[in-house]
Amino acid sequence: MMKWLILLFVINTIAADPTPVVLWHGMGDTCCFSFSLGSFKEWLEEQIPGIYILSIRIGNNAVEDFENGYFMNPNKQIDMACEMLKNDTKLQNGFNAIGFSQGCQFIRGVIQKCGHKIPQVKNFISLGGQHQGVYGVPNCGPLTHKSCDYVRKLLNYAAYVSWVQNGLVQATYWHDPLNEAKYKEKSIFLADINNERKINKTYVKNLKKLQHFVLVKFDEDTIVQPRETEWFGFYVPGQSTKLQTLQQSDIYIKNRLGLQEMDKSGQLVFLNSTGNHLQFKDQWFIKEIIKPYLL
Repeated sequence: MMKWLILLFVINTIAADPTPVVLWHGMGDTCCFSFSLGSFKEWLEEQIPGIYILSIRIGNNAVEDFENGYFMNPNKQIDMACEMLKNDTKLQNGFNAIGFSQGCQFIRGVIQKCGHKIPQVKNFISLGGQHQGVYGVPNCGPLTHKSCDYVRKLLNYAAYVSWVQNGLVQATYWHDPLNEAKYKEKSIFLADINNERKINKTYVKNLKKLQHFVLVKFDEDTIVQPRETEWFGFYVPGQSTKLQTLQQSDIYIKNRLGLQEMDKSGQLVFLNSTGNHLQFKDQWFIKEIIKPYLL
């Protein structure tokens, strides 16, 4: 009798273990800075006792991780992350994922490219991700300001040059709505994971395995332009002032990623938070993210 009680206790203890979480930081950050993602990791561990959290580090140390966020081809980073996740025994029963800014695109890349080779990603929380790319200069005033347009033109001149695409991470998700054809042809990362050139059925299948894909937009974001990209919205092709929602875009209408089905089934979740880029209150995160998706 005692043996069965002990076995039952062990089974219940295992079953009660919280689902692990994988984090991927944004541009200008690392896995472990004590004043940014490192402190968030500690805070999340306090909110969910006993949880295992893996904060992805690309490189041998924090300095390399920081540099690689700017200069290592995202496709190479994703390959490295896939191996990391596949070999982590603590993730074998599946995990939730949280992306921060450009880390959101990278986690989505992991899910789409190798979701069939790694443990199941259950819920994916995208905090301020640029899923339709960016076309703007941070803190540059009104979108129609002439100086902003001038800088945009300079970026567009170089963003799609091969060595820039391969050597500057941010160029790989620069999305020029004034030249959609060039973006689709030259973007080595975003145009690929958004199935802009051809439909990769594996990408669609892997993304649709998610229980929930939670898109968080920051209402006062001055870093990401346009901020609607955080909800998969973007500029109407051919100009840079009028915006369209995900549901109005070709990605949705032509069902390039299976987002139609995910939207209709409730897998696709749209949340917003007041404040600037990646600024959210603890209570908001507990109520809107931890309780419904991480517990």
